[in-house]
Amino acid sequence: MFGRLFLLLMLGAGPAFAGTTLYENNFEKTDVGQVPAEFLVLDGDFAVKQSEGNKYLELPGAPLDTFGVLFGPTTNVGVIVSARIYGTGKGRRYPRFGVGLNGPSGYKLRVSPQINAIEIYKGDEAITNAPFTWKSGTWTMLKLRVRSAGQLWKIEGKVWPESQPEPADWMISLDEKSAPHPGRASLWGAPYSDTPIRFDDILLTAD
Repeated sequence: MFGRLFLLLMLGAGPAFAGTTLYENNFEKTDVGQVPAEFLVLDGDFAVKQSEGNKYLELPGAPLDTFGVLFGPTTNVGVIVSARIYGTGKGRRYPRFGVGLNGPSGYKLRVSPQINAIEIYKGDEAITNAPFTWKSGTWTMLKLRVRSAGQLWKIEGKVWPESQPEPADWMISLDEKSAPHPGRASLWGAPYSDTPIRFDDILLTAD
């Protein structure tokens, strides 16, 4: 059974069993200063840090650009990625951060405090957005789902403060007519406020 599931994932056929955990990491088993061995760093000086007994993956506050890492198995549709992310603003400068599915050119759910919104990106292009007020200096939960829906494929996202319950409904969605390409899940950060961005409790599950 597990051999068949692994083969399906590697072929991009999507997970076979809803609720299956495909990948999970809270960074507690990774040494400080390192990156999990299975991660693929696309760009950026990501490293595990520790504060108040908790480990997390950190992207430093410089240089000012967009950076990302890939993780987990290759998937296509029927998957959900989630993570909690911490950032701080400085004056009128804000970080941008998000999670993604289907590889670097796939779909990303991004928090964009400078426009008080969350956005769905396809590759490097912002496709749609929804209102969201982000609070600096707090952990924010992000969840992105890609699923088939009849003749369409739906990309759906939700974002909420860690201190609050998860919203029952998806807050932003995009319908696509073409099937998403297989690819790995991802984390993204753009430290435009010159302050680090932290990532923790990443989870990839079958939908």
